[in-house]
Amino acid sequence: MPGKLFIHATNVHQGGGRFLLDALLGALHGKSGLVLSLDERMPLPQGMPDNLEIKRVRPSVLSRLGAEMWLARNVTARDFVLCFGNLPPLFKLRGHTTVFVQNRYLIDDVKLSEFPFAGRLRIIIERLWLSTRMSNADEFIVQTETMKKVLTSKTQGRMPVRALPFLAAPAGHVRRAPQSEKGEAGSYDFLYVASGDPHKNHRRLLEAWCLLAEEGLFPSLCVTLDEVQFAGLCAEIYAMRQRHGLKVTNVGVLSHPDVLAMYTKTDAAIYPSTFESLGLPLIEARQSGLPVLASELDYVRDVLDPEQTFDPSSSLSIARAVKRFIGKEEPSLPLLDATQFMAAVFGKAE
Repeated sequence: MPGKLFIHATNVHQGGGRFLLDALLGALHGKSGLVLSLDERMPLPQGMPDNLEIKRVRPSVLSRLGAEMWLARNVTARDFVLCFGNLPPLFKLRGHTTVFVQNRYLIDDVKLSEFPFAGRLRIIIERLWLSTRMSNADEFIVQTETMKKVLTSKTQGRMPVRALPFLAAPAGHVRRAPQSEKGEAGSYDFLYVASGDPHKNHRRLLEAWCLLAEEGLFPSLCVTLDEVQFAGLCAEIYAMRQRHGLKVTNVGVLSHPDVLAMYTKTDAAIYPSTFESLGLPLIEARQSGLPVLASELDYVRDVLDPEQTFDPSSSLSIARAVKRFIGKEEPSLPLLDATQFMAAVFGKAE
């Protein structure tokens, strides 16, 4: 007799993880023997059966620990478990256990100095959990070859790692002809859908917009920042708008339908993030027909071929990519011959 399928996602309720979990739960609609352990803030997709076996978990240490103990007690040798929140189970389970990892901070050697204390502490604890409980998983799943390489190095090749990229609607993220300018009310030249976490690299992007302003170029940019969580960054945006006349608008955190609607009001997506596990907004922007300007990094090339790329550590490189995209080419370096050089140095021609 086949066993049950456990979806263990006690720390997923927002952002890209929520979109992916929502798609996964929708795909499992009607499956018998499905058991869910979910964060109490994670809504179920419409149409899920009322009699679904589900354990709701509060966002607290004790509640999370209780959920791990509950999982260990209830999983049998016939069952399959998908841990969807980056972390293996705290205790070794009797069933086959697969762990889906999408938080690159947990597996990559990335400095955390720019995070607030609470954020650093959470990542440090989860890194420790992952590294000390890897043997509780039978295999790991990631979404790109770059993530597979990073995680394989982390496990030193001792654990199976598979790259299985998935989305709710996976078609349509190949490059298409650029769209014509929309020019409608409330439209933007560029859109960056991202939180304000340090690796999202907003400050470098804003520096690039200041460089463009110095040249008399003022493309409009829309960002999606939580004004409470990232109050400091939002204050910097306001100050730069006042000082440089930047056309930068923060529309706040958007629901997924609102993000998709925003793509229809935008001429291009820009993505200066320094690393990602997948980069969902890149794919969704391309699926919406938008040209993409993005970091020249492996995680971008894993998922699409951008129209323009740049060095995300250089505001000048970002500004130059924007200029290329809008047709403002950099002038060629004005090379001199020896005679012109001597004339410039000594103030006379030979």
